[in-house]
Amino acid sequence: MPDKIEAKVTHRFKASPERVYDAYLDPQRARLWQQAWLQQSGLKGELTQCQIDPVEGGSFLFADRREDGEARHWGAFQALHRPSKIAFTWITDPSQEEDPSLVTIIIEPEPDGPGAVVTLYHEMDAQWAEAMQQTERSWIAMLMGMDAMLIAEG
Repeated sequence: MPDKIEAKVTHRFKASPERVYDAYLDPQRARLWQQAWLQQSGLKGELTQCQIDPVEGGSFLFADRREDGEARHWGAFQALHRPSKIAFTWITDPSQEEDPSLVTIIIEPEPDGPGAVVTLYHEMDAQWAEAMQQTERSWIAMLMGMDAMLIAEG
């Protein structure tokens, strides 16, 4: 079994844990935060697909068109515990199907207010060590995109 490494990011939301959890799994809302994520990342890509089957064992697919082609991210939900945990496999290339990354999102109530604290762990093969900082920046941008969408919803 190959060595694993783990990216970890944390973000504070003004929204409740329930709203954050639901926003991740709702396809219509996910389209909004995916588009916001692309903008947060400085990408001018167009979101082409956003499919979510929000049950344990259910799959998801996010795809966007970029200058160098289509970027696809897919996987399957391993654990869904509303409102505290979402875990899923994360695949960006067919070669990763046999040994996908595992992403775990822990959603906790904000200790000093009505919001939520989200900690995201991305366990991946150690061969991706050089991409660790970019991976963390991408996940932070995704969480910021979701936060912006939730703030806009009110």
